[in-house]
Amino acid sequence: MSRIGKLPISIPKGVDVKITDKAILVKGKLGELSETIPSGVNAVVDNDTLNFTRVDDQKQHRINHGMIRSIVSNMVKGVSEGFTRNLNIIGVGYRAEMKGNFLVLSLGYSHPIYYELPKGVTAEVQERGVLIVLKAYDKIVLGQTASEIRAFRPPEPYKGKGIRYQGERVRQKEGKAKG
Repeated sequence: MSRIGKLPISIPKGVDVKITDKAILVKGKLGELSETIPSGVNAVVDNDTLNFTRVDDQKQHRINHGMIRSIVSNMVKGVSEGFTRNLNIIGVGYRAEMKGNFLVLSLGYSHPIYYELPKGVTAEVQERGVLIVLKAYDKIVLGQTASEIRAFRPPEPYKGKGIRYQGERVRQKEGKAKG
């Protein structure tokens, strides 16, 4: 049995879980998410818990068992609490600001970068424009958005300038040897 797949998911108050033919719909105060259930995996709602079982021990069914449990667990947490992701901007003159639904980034290029936030993602710029706080109820969309923003100026290995996730460590390289 999958160690992750066999764990029950507790459904908090205010979250509604509906299971149809091959899909699961999770609705909460922050939003609504749905996911298709892969073949070989069954979902059962019992009181305030959600359990997943698999039909047999085929390799693909074992993989899908743990995967769908993790995805639905993130969906339940997302619609009830939400997720946040912090990005730090490091570099002289590098900063960000919000203009409507656009995140405006000044990252040392000859022009500012206007990034339109996807639906369901909100951003807040703190600490004089060097900390971006992204919030969303869909963990997948939040991670993709953070990755796209980081890709505008990833941290470089010599001075460490660029956009990095909070807590990310960038290995510093030694500069050119004087000789």
